[in-house]
Amino acid sequence: MAAEQTEVERAIVTVVKCFFDHAGEEGKKETLSISEFIKLSSKELPHLMKDVSLEEKMKALDINQDNELKFNEYWRLIGELGKQVKKDIKPKK
Repeated sequence: MAAEQTEVERAIVTVVKCFFDHAGEEGKKETLSISEFIKLSSKELPHLMKDVSLEEKMKALDINQDNELKFNEYWRLIGELGKQVKKDIKPKK
């Protein structure tokens, strides 16, 4: 029997699965189109992305400007959101 995953491991699996659940709904299975990105952000990140222009965020994340987000480009968003959340969390003393 495999050991139960830790909370952090489950979180990573969730982030990766979320990308692939939305990727390919209307195009390539390994990328997010603008509408897939907007759907993912609206459904999965409504509080963290509430004051963000999703079209502009997509353009900023799309390193090679091909109008699709590959996983590594999406992962940049996760890093940015992690930094944003970190500011709101007070370290334990």
